[in-house]
Amino acid sequence: MILTYHGKQFWKIQQGDLVIAFNPISKDSKYSGKISRFGAAIALSTLNHPDYNGVETVTYGETAPFAITGPGDYEVGGIFIKGIPSEAAIGGKKYINTIYTLTVDEISICFLGALTNPTLSNEAIEAIDSADILFVPVGDGIDSLAPKDAYKLAVAIEPRLIVPMDFADEDIRTFLKEAGQDKTAPIEKLTLKRKDLDGKAGEVVVFSS
Repeated sequence: MILTYHGKQFWKIQQGDLVIAFNPISKDSKYSGKISRFGAAIALSTLNHPDYNGVETVTYGETAPFAITGPGDYEVGGIFIKGIPSEAAIGGKKYINTIYTLTVDEISICFLGALTNPTLSNEAIEAIDSADILFVPVGDGIDSLAPKDAYKLAVAIEPRLIVPMDFADEDIRTFLKEAGQDKTAPIEKLTLKRKDLDGKAGEVVVFSS
């Protein structure tokens, strides 16, 4: 599995020929300069907002993704995906944010998306169970989870790897300090196999965008 970060909450996860995009940035977003064009088989959008719903940007050539844009249970090409509703607020406007869980190559993934309420519902807690990789937003505590809340939530989920996203420099420094991992250096991409996660518990991996 290869993980690459394209800014905001835009991620590409590739396993062999399978490409999954999380929260691709729309051409209508003010962050559209960060758009990376590639074709995805599956596109997951957690929230109906231009910063996170750019399914068209991962439609490339003859490759058009199966788009998942809200809560529910899905099966695409043998990948089982569960979407759980949660709360978000951006610019003072309330949204439904979808938390996604799925397993790829025996690695379980939880993607919290644009979550702004650090208190999860019982449904979300049961669905997440324990994830191998947790993607968590880290921000100002208004339009995103505050660093301390983000880390507290991440620890409660007990993932093997914690991947912060959508952060400013000051916020990620606070997050890493909370984790006791303030010497963590950013990486460009991460290649993982299931065995690479053995023995890990709450390790933070920071990507450069």
